Amino acid sequence: VQLQASGGGLVQAGGSLRLSCVASGDTFSILAAGWFRQAPGKEREVVATTSRNGGRTYYTNSVKGRFTISRDNAKETMYLQMNSLEPEDTALYYCAAGYYDNGGSPNLYPYWGQGTQVTVSS
Repeated sequence: VQLQASGGGLVQAGGSLRLSCVASGDTFSILAAGWFRQAPGKEREVVATTSRNGGRTYYTNSVKGRFTISRDNAKETMYLQMNSLEPEDTALYYCAAGYYDNGGSPNLYPYWGQGTQVTVSS
């Protein structure tokens, strides 16, 4: 499975961005997936995850109510809608896929896309 993330950019605080992650390999529908982020000098952390069919989701506390994860298995694509962005959201965002629904550890995801940079100015 290959993943390609896109949609990052520079936005002012309070603004919105939508990240996309397109999968190739015809197996995306059987994989759990999620978004992670890594800020300079910090460890990679989970942002949001979705189960195989999208029925269950998880959000880290700091993004609850602001971010929404979704997936379209027919298009082999996962999304992260980010609203009310804050400077603290600035990071390199990665999409990942794996075999355990809503896993919170990066170690549970063997498949990773390249990062897409999100920068939020104050």
